[in-house]
Amino acid sequence: MNIPNNLMFTKDHEWILLEGDIATVGITDFAQGELGDIVYVEVDTLGETLDNEAVFGTVEAVKTVSDLFMPASGIIESFNQELESTPELVNDDPYGAGWMIKIKLSNPDEISSLLDSKGYEELIKGE
Repeated sequence: MNIPNNLMFTKDHEWILLEGDIATVGITDFAQGELGDIVYVEVDTLGETLDNEAVFGTVEAVKTVSDLFMPASGIIESFNQELESTPELVNDDPYGAGWMIKIKLSNPDEISSLLDSKGYEELIKGE
């Protein structure tokens, strides 16, 4: 299982890469593995300001649909348009080409409540 050290993680299996006050967000390798083949990613909150843990979209796999949760408060500045035609990028490269949104953070202090790679590894060992 791939758990990069340079990312932070949520208990809902989203990852976040912080670059200044911009955060790139996607779902973890563990999450995509649990979901199976992803067939659709929907984010209809582009341009909206959402609170920490609010639903920003959904990911649809062959057998299930799961909500996607904000790892921190902010405005959704962009959506990975590649996912519209090739949602399987989330399965193939969850931490790279399969990223989902970019957020301009409104409260960067919220990042301190996220899990580091070691904490996330402990979380998934318990599941």
